[in-house]
Amino acid sequence: MTRADGWLAGSALVLLLAAVCAAKPSAEYRARWSDPALQKRIDENIEARRKADAAVTVVDAADRPVADARVAAVQKTHEFLFGANAFMVGGFDTPEKNAAYEAAFGHLFNFATVPFYWSDLEPKPGQVRFTKDSPPIYRRPPPDLVVEFGRRHGLTLKGHPLIWHSWLPPWLPKDDEARMHELMAGRFAQVADRYAASIRIWDVTNEVLAHGNKGGPLPEGYLEWSYAEAARRFRPDNILMINETTGGAHGGRGEGAAYYRQIQGLLGKGLRVDGVGFQFHLFGAGAYERLLEGKLHPPQDLYAVYSTYEKFGKPLYITEITVPQRSAPDGQEEQAEVVANLYRLWFSVPRMAGITWWNLADGTAVKGEDVYRGGLLNEALQAKAAYRKLDELINKSWKTQAAGRTDSQGRFAFRGFCGTYAVTVESPAGKREFQVNLSAGGPGAFRLVLASRLAP
Repeated sequence: MTRADGWLAGSALVLLLAAVCAAKPSAEYRARWSDPALQKRIDENIEARRKADAAVTVVDAADRPVADARVAAVQKTHEFLFGANAFMVGGFDTPEKNAAYEAAFGHLFNFATVPFYWSDLEPKPGQVRFTKDSPPIYRRPPPDLVVEFGRRHGLTLKGHPLIWHSWLPPWLPKDDEARMHELMAGRFAQVADRYAASIRIWDVTNEVLAHGNKGGPLPEGYLEWSYAEAARRFRPDNILMINETTGGAHGGRGEGAAYYRQIQGLLGKGLRVDGVGFQFHLFGAGAYERLLEGKLHPPQDLYAVYSTYEKFGKPLYITEITVPQRSAPDGQEEQAEVVANLYRLWFSVPRMAGITWWNLADGTAVKGEDVYRGGLLNEALQAKAAYRKLDELINKSWKTQAAGRTDSQGRFAFRGFCGTYAVTVESPAGKREFQVNLSAGGPGAFRLVLASRLAP
């Protein structure tokens, strides 16, 4: 998001807030989202795309099948990425608040976006805020702090962004193109050298289509340059993404959409675009009101957009989400209803790989956006209805527990959501726990060998 996106003021802001306060899910909205054909499509896609078949074979130390052993498989993590930005890690005014934020984040998510805004990462030339003891800046924790947070909670991390025409340091020599390229290359190299191994996914550029370069301040052709330079500096197993605003990413129709043509052009030049990002902020211009009236982002239109971009064969990501909370007694429940509808659809899109909520808590958005109350937690860091709904989906409905006994060949089979499982095997000789990773693209057969002497 640009500063211009967030800094709405005066009468325009009052009108927008009035629209959000007056809106509520219409009959048309609910009819679209409760349509049996749509629900069938969502359920069938989730079953087909997010689950895999597992076949566990239990053998003893001599490789003989162990029949009638009790097996329990409990899913611990998701392969799919559910996340939020981690801009408030260590950013609250008390240890208790920081601990509450971290606990709420780690309980729900396995994915976090790390801020790499150049202006705040390097406010003065050469004074880069990588380390945990760096001078604090609101919503900009030092990357080392977030990497450590990610390790504590087993999170996949994404850096955002490597280069953006907004949030550039004021000290950049914008009238010296050669020097600008030199400094840009130095930033890419410095970030890659320090974080390419620990941060797997990167937004190389951000919102180029929606806002362009506006005659500067970055050199002409910086879009193509950025992907070429990122491919040179980062690892083959890093995912180099492109990211666009809600309107830019969801606008247009079919392969004629400007965002589609932009990506197609980059790929046609042999450049690496490994993932496609779609923002989904429902603020400004009465967006939330129109969605609740059934006039914006109906489910069939969303499916059509994502189906078009799936033709690239790249993973898709919902990268930034804001769903406002209406100022009404039932505002939380309405927010939760919208959130559940969207997450179920996104989880069912075949090539969707991750979904990132933007600001986890109310009161932590960029200036001008807190009025929308688009958090999953309130200002006191307590769970709102939308958080509880996502907890129900992510940690209950979309996690698998299976139990049974092995057959005469030592086999136990189940179908479950993709992710990491703790598999416990009990036999007359004792009990043992294994870990297996069930993936849609990986092997589903697991051979578990029981030692001759098992722990009691």
